[in-house]
Order: sequence, then C-alpha cells, then structure tokens
Amino acid sequence: MAEPPFGLLAELTHRCPLSCGYCSNPVELVRREAELGTARWCEVFDQARALGVLQVHLSGGEPLARGDLPELVEHAAGLGCYVNLVTSGLGLTARRLADLAARGVDHVQLSVQDARPGEADLIAGARAFDHKLAAAGLVRELGLPLTVNAVLHRLNLDRVDGIIALAERMGAQRLELANTQYYGWALRNRAALLPRPDQLARAAEVVAAARERLAGRMELVHVVADYHEAHPKPCMHGWGARQLTVAPDGDVLPCPAAGVIPDLGVENVRDRPLADIWHHSRAFNAFRGFDWMREPCRGCPRKELDFGGCRCQAFQLTGDAANTDPVCSLSPHRAEVDRVLALEPEPAAPVRRGFGR
Repeated sequence: MAEPPFGLLAELTHRCPLSCGYCSNPVELVRREAELGTARWCEVFDQARALGVLQVHLSGGEPLARGDLPELVEHAAGLGCYVNLVTSGLGLTARRLADLAARGVDHVQLSVQDARPGEADLIAGARAFDHKLAAAGLVRELGLPLTVNAVLHRLNLDRVDGIIALAERMGAQRLELANTQYYGWALRNRAALLPRPDQLARAAEVVAAARERLAGRMELVHVVADYHEAHPKPCMHGWGARQLTVAPDGDVLPCPAAGVIPDLGVENVRDRPLADIWHHSRAFNAFRGFDWMREPCRGCPRKELDFGGCRCQAFQLTGDAANTDPVCSLSPHRAEVDRVLALEPEPAAPVRRGFGR
C-alpha cells in the first residue's frame, strides 16, 4: 500500500483574471457551475487530513475568485493543515488578506510574469504588475512568509536578473524560477515559448551567482528547461507518491496535468472516498513503483532518481504514457524532442491562453 500523501493541491477554480499563455491549466477549463461547493470542499479537506495530508495549497486559476475562500481557509487550518495561498495577487486587499490570515493562511505564493511592468502586463494579458507589488507589500506588513514564483520562457529569460531583483524588492523569502512545462495552454503556445540555448546558459549563470549572493537571505529554486536536458526530472518525486491534486470539479489526479492521459481511470471525490482513490484507483496505481517500466528505464540505475520522468510528457510526445520520457537521452523517442527544438520559433510576441490557436 502506498505511503500517505504529504500535500494536497486544491484547484478551487479555473477562473482567473490573467490569461498567461504558459498556463498549465487544461485547454478545456472547468466552468464555474461545475465547481465543487463549499461543503464538498470541506469534506475533501476532512478526508485529505484523515489520509495524512499536512499541507493544503489553495490554488486555481485564482482562488480569490471564490467568495467562500475564507471559509475554506478556516476549515483547512482548523484541521491542523499548513495552508498556502497560491495567487496572482489581483483582488487581494488589505482587508481580505487580514481576514484570511486571521482564519489560518500560513503562507502566500505570489506569481510574477516579468521584471518590467510593460512586459509583465503583456504576458499576463492584464494590468497586473502594480497589483502584485501592492500584494507583496500587504504580505510583508502582516509578517506572512512570501514565495515569489516566475515561469520562465523565451520572452522573459533575458531578464531573469531583474526578476530576482524584483523578488528581493518584494521581500520574498523564497523565489521559484521554473522554466515552462508544456501542458495545457503552454503546449498550445510552445513555439512562442521555447527558449534559445544561449538564453538558458546565461540564465543558469545569473541564477548561480544570485544563489551564492543571497545565501541565508532568500532561497532560490531553479527548475531547468527539461527539453534541453540529457535526463528527465523526478516528476512529482514519483507518480502518486507524495502529492495529489483535486481539480475544480472534484477529479482526483496524481499530478495537475494527468488529465491529459486518456483512459487513465480518473475518479471523482463525488463518487469515491479520497483514501480509496489514493490507495486503490487505477489512475494512482498506473505508474507507481517500477514494475510498469519498459526498457531502457527498467534496467537503468537512474530510475530511483527520476522515476522514469514525466508520464504526461511521455504521452503528449509519443502517444503512450508508459514510454520513457522522451527528454531522456536514452529514450528511443528522443528524436521527437530534438525535432521540436529544431523548429523555427514563432516571432516573439505577448502570449495568452489560446495564442496560436
């Protein structure tokens, strides 16, 4: 039987005031009328805590779009969970944040799109930059820990030094610099987002220098662009191993992107208890452990480091989720990644959900 999960990503809604073209949310978004209600989400938190979950990440879309967010925060915190609010910052006022903090928000994770206002607002598809600065100030005033996260791609990689400086200005204790993962809208917009090798090399140097300079003051996490790597990353630290995601409509997923794999056997909290889904569902057991692996993964010593890489990426690039992640240099499908990298990039332009449709 699987070990209990550590964290729950609760995607409360797909509604969002931004329209970022790198968003990993599915192209077919869950509509408001299909979202779980307040009572059902509270039941999900009850079941998650009983299952062993210690951290609840309230995300979306934009969780502030939910009018019942204060009640959901209070319920999750009342169960003894560490509550992280993952937000764009739009709609976060001093009064709302003070209420959420009083009800149990322990940490805020705030997204940024670029280091400069004009470029950031173009990428976001909204005038958001100044709102984010204001939101960071509110978090600082309340003394809550702040993580800033920035998704990196061809349109902002040249300003990664500025993004780091922006996070310092915001007072972040942690900065996540994550190169785009190509799921959902990001896959649709991949040709406009893929970085150049020279951009990645320079960004790596900038991040390494900043990490040394900021040691002890700000934790700096850098997720590299895996299409350009020789080996895949340990996606989710293994399928169905530490985390689970509940989508706005109640679908329970081993990772946020797992819905792209057809016939996975995804189940819903409306129909089956969360513990049963975690331990016994076909979806969660499909790629646990190592028995499902084919060669070259099965005989590879790296399988205990990267767990075969990303199943969603394997499906999207090869049509079979059980194949070796094509990012791996040992994969018989690596040529597909090289083909994508060799394509002529689309002209640099602000990307939004649906760009390039």
